Amino acid sequence: MEAVENIVIAGAGLAGLATALGLHRKGVRSVVLESSATLRASGYAFTTWTNAFRALDALGVGDKIREHHLRYERLVAFSASTGEAAATVSLKMQGKSGPHEIRCVKRNFLLETLENELPEGTIRYSSKIVAIEEEGNVKVLHMADGSIIRANVLVGCDGVNSVVAKWLGLPKPTLSSRSATRGLAEYPEGHGFGPEMLQFIGQGFRSGVLPCSDTSVYWNYTWYPSPADGDAEESVAKMRQHVLAKLSGAARIPAEALDVIERSEMSEVVSSPLRFRSPLALVRGSISRGNVCVAGDAFHPMTPELGQGGCAALEDGVVLARCLGEAFVGAGNDGGYACVTAALEKFAGERRWRAVRLVTAAYVVGFVQQSSNAAIKFLREKFLSGLLAKLMVDMADFDCGKL
Repeated sequence: MEAVENIVIAGAGLAGLATALGLHRKGVRSVVLESSATLRASGYAFTTWTNAFRALDALGVGDKIREHHLRYERLVAFSASTGEAAATVSLKMQGKSGPHEIRCVKRNFLLETLENELPEGTIRYSSKIVAIEEEGNVKVLHMADGSIIRANVLVGCDGVNSVVAKWLGLPKPTLSSRSATRGLAEYPEGHGFGPEMLQFIGQGFRSGVLPCSDTSVYWNYTWYPSPADGDAEESVAKMRQHVLAKLSGAARIPAEALDVIERSEMSEVVSSPLRFRSPLALVRGSISRGNVCVAGDAFHPMTPELGQGGCAALEDGVVLARCLGEAFVGAGNDGGYACVTAALEKFAGERRWRAVRLVTAAYVVGFVQQSSNAAIKFLREKFLSGLLAKLMVDMADFDCGKL
């Protein structure tokens, strides 16, 4: 069985759905191929910074997200060793393009909101690309079920193990030596946390507690795995106990934060190694070639310390839809190979250095926050925590523009 499609987007994650919706807003049809049988909402929630809301507003869904999620007023970073606040940063400050806006958004809610804005049938589930070939300017996509799709444009939003990134020749993401686990706790009667992001840093780990709404709280925990962890990764129950033991042992974490972890739902994938694409690979690598490009984690996987992975994916979607839309509906453009190639090169040019900055900053912040080195620990608790918190806010002070 063979089919012909004009624009094929691999992956129905944040970047893929944002790109498809942006194209739809511009009157350009696309097809999204998702390998899973349903939307994948791994990770439960993610910090949605000012730059992400600008992208969501450009896509026309910002207010739908705001309606269901708390807006933060401050970020408080605690020393895990002393239990004292090492830094408090107001999130009410003005940015270059207006006031800052930060919320913790449930991933499944955002994905479903994006999906509901798309024409029926845009997403094709259980559709996995296993190989890519070329016939002239057409990309021939071989699917896991044996079918073939001939695509005039191919956009890879298929995650850190991207088939499209591999076809472009981008190197595999690098292991950071850190792992992460996370969960979501529900409080039907209310949780009692204020409108603030809580971080606990040091002692070789970094943990966060972030209210999503009045009744739900997201938490995350990143650490350097070691043989001393024993069988922690064998099950959800053992991982939960491992995290609680770390946080309530040498660290001074408040009881209400521990309660979030104790009552939370956790994924059956108990932890995941954190990977990133090196800045050098982003500078040298092919983000686009001809009528093929990558976006989201297929382009710039990064460690989570800035909370910018999902935000940057939404930025990608807006910029890519704008560039591709011009190739199809702009004056004098016909969506031909030359127009598409120029559009994707423009996208790559706009996004390359933004990605380099985010990946680099995220890695540095994570290293400093989790280091057990005595000198770095002293500097972190006396000086660096405030600077790192402000860096997180500064990196979010970005506007990807309109469609």
